[in-house]
This record gives sequence, C-alpha cells and structure tokens, in this order.
Amino acid sequence: MTLRAERVSRSTGGRLILDGVELTPRAGAMTGLLGPNGSGKSTLLRLLAGVLAPTAGVVTLDGRPLDRMGRRDVARRVAVVEQQTDTQVELTVRDVVRLGRIPHRRAWTPASAADEEAVTDALEHTGLTGRADRLWHTLSGGERQRVQIARAPAQQPRELLLDEPTNHLDIQHQLDVLALVAALPVTSVVALHDLNLAASYCDHLVVLAKGRVVARGEPAEVLTADLVAKVYRVDAEITPAGPAGRPHVRFLGTLPG
Repeated sequence: MTLRAERVSRSTGGRLILDGVELTPRAGAMTGLLGPNGSGKSTLLRLLAGVLAPTAGVVTLDGRPLDRMGRRDVARRVAVVEQQTDTQVELTVRDVVRLGRIPHRRAWTPASAADEEAVTDALEHTGLTGRADRLWHTLSGGERQRVQIARAPAQQPRELLLDEPTNHLDIQHQLDVLALVAALPVTSVVALHDLNLAASYCDHLVVLAKGRVVARGEPAEVLTADLVAKVYRVDAEITPAGPAGRPHVRFLGTLPG
C-alpha cells in the first residue's frame, strides 16, 4: 500500500478547492497531475504531504490516516519538492542535500556515518558529486532543481511529491529533471502543465478540473482531443509517437468560451 486520497475535499474562505477527489498512486510508478491553473493540483499535493488537512475525506499512508501519524514519521516516508525554493543562507549543495536526513535524526544530534553515506550516494546518483561544495545561490535554476530532487534519495522515502518541478526551466533541464525523477525507485506524484512532458514521462495521469477528477488512466487513454478541448478550451490534434505509442499533443488554437 502507499499514499491514498479517499474522497478528499478542501475549502478555503468558503471556496471549494477540491471536491471528493480519489487518488491512489501506482506503487513504483510516476503519476502525473494535470489540469489548468486553479484546478486544485497544488492543494491535492499538500493534502498528500500532510501539510494541509482535508475538509472532508481522508488521506492515508499504508492504511493509516495522516492526521494520526507524527510529522517525523510521515517525513521519513514522503519527500516533497516544491515549485520554487530559495534561500538567503550560504549553503553548499551538500548542505542542501543533507536537509533530507533531518527526519532520520534526533534534534541537535550530529550527522551519523549512515547520514553522510546517504548524502554521498544521493549526490552520486544525481550527478552532483562534482558540485557538492558549490554554493547554492551560484547554481542555475536547473541545477538548483536537481539539488532539490537529490534530497529525495538522501531522505530515502518511498513516496515523492513534486509541484511543477520543471517550472521556469529550459527544455534541456525540463527533460533532465523528469528523467531523473523517473529513474528514482519511488512512487512519485508530479503536478505538470506541459501535456507532452506528462505523456513522455508519466505512467499514469489524473486530470483535475474545477477541483474534480475528470479523467484518469494511461497517457494514451487520457490525452484525447475531446479532453483537451473540454478542460483547457484548446483545439488539439493527438498523434501517437515512438515505439511505446506515447501520445503527442499538437495545439491548433484556443476555443471560444
């Protein structure tokens, strides 16, 4: 078993953000969350992380409600990569990756040999060994995002939640980041705007619109011209691409309304 959202709803200031959403990510696979701005993707990720509590419904981890688990216990299992992270503190790349070990250490205790080994392995796995002593603020946006993702193998979670990890990155770094996530031995849920990136890297898609799930399944099943028109108000042509039959979306123009 893994993370599961069971008919979760969330209201803020009298406004319904999520309405009865069901989500059970496939173990060991990458699930893509799609939907226009305001559809509830980020809110759903925060519910899955236990940062927010649902107004109705429940989020469980291995069958246990998150609100009955300690924050440290959840953090040992679930890693989160936010859309954009910055700091004014002069941290090195190794320092940032070390943050992933916090859930495994008692307060005020120094890093153990096991902690340092996990950090070293994470740096090596993500190709950051040569940048380990570089200062965080001297890196490019793509390099910073790679460092944030490197915290995940250092944290040694079983679930990884990512909110728009390719936001503001150039094409090369977008592909690099998603390939890195896909190679991690975790169950991942990633919110994305780019439909073609989602089709290329995600094993399963869940589409949200106005806080509700309107489609779910494999990319070839979900990404249809009718769905793109209904959810995004865009006219599109969908063609299979590559030996795996992954769909490719060609946008033809916006639709009225």
